[in-house]
Amino acid sequence: MSQSIKTDQSIAFIGAGNMASSIFGGLIEGGWPKGKIWATARSEATLENVKKQFGVQVTLDNHQAVRQSEIVVLCVKPQMMKAVLQDLAPTLKETKPLLISVAAGISLDSLQAWCGSSLPVVRSMPNTPSLLRCGASGLFASEQVNAEQKVITDTIFKAVGVTLWVDNEALIDSVIAVSGSGPAYYFLFMEAMTEMGVKLGLDQKTAEQLTLQTALGAAKMAVCSDVDASELRRRVTSPGGTTEQAIRAFQAGGLEQLVEQAMQAAVDRAAEMTRQLAD
Repeated sequence: MSQSIKTDQSIAFIGAGNMASSIFGGLIEGGWPKGKIWATARSEATLENVKKQFGVQVTLDNHQAVRQSEIVVLCVKPQMMKAVLQDLAPTLKETKPLLISVAAGISLDSLQAWCGSSLPVVRSMPNTPSLLRCGASGLFASEQVNAEQKVITDTIFKAVGVTLWVDNEALIDSVIAVSGSGPAYYFLFMEAMTEMGVKLGLDQKTAEQLTLQTALGAAKMAVCSDVDASELRRRVTSPGGTTEQAIRAFQAGGLEQLVEQAMQAAVDRAAEMTRQLAD
């Protein structure tokens, strides 16, 4: 984190739920001053908990937080975004912050229209492992976003994992299908493996521990390796062995085609949400 960004920028989180708190928690760990972070919520109880846990500035007043900040991160639910931005529009027009949305299904056009002014806007799609600082965030910037603001955005989301920029807004839907929804795919596979482990005679705890540790180990191998997942799979698939038989069963059952169908369904739903939420 550069010195100028760390000390000179104030940031407001509109909404202080799990994703927001994971992001500003990561920023604080990385050295972003607590006094430069604002968080808003609709209940005093939520703000009290956030203040106690993180020591950031808190307020029920979105306008107050925005007036104090050069960066505004929108962490409200997609269905609430229009009302929140339309209410904030006069203040946003006055302060002209960098606006970052973490909501799925809200296009740049909608964000700009609801703000009532042409602001620098970044659409982001972090995923739930961000809660453990192991997230993956896809990012797309409007043409008003300058180089320094892209660096700032990178800094914010690298506090909770890795960042990747896409050069076409439609690709945010692809990010949703791969990493935004992706953790649930792996959870489903873990469920199925654990359940089968029990059917094969293992007790529930043993089957679960073996499944989870295997998933963790495989992910670490893939991240740390200098070869791709396909090559790693080949290396552990001995000809005529048990792994080869399992892989053949997956392929005979159409695993690759099923993954393709599932991810396309996620992309289609993301595009549908964008159309619905634009109304």
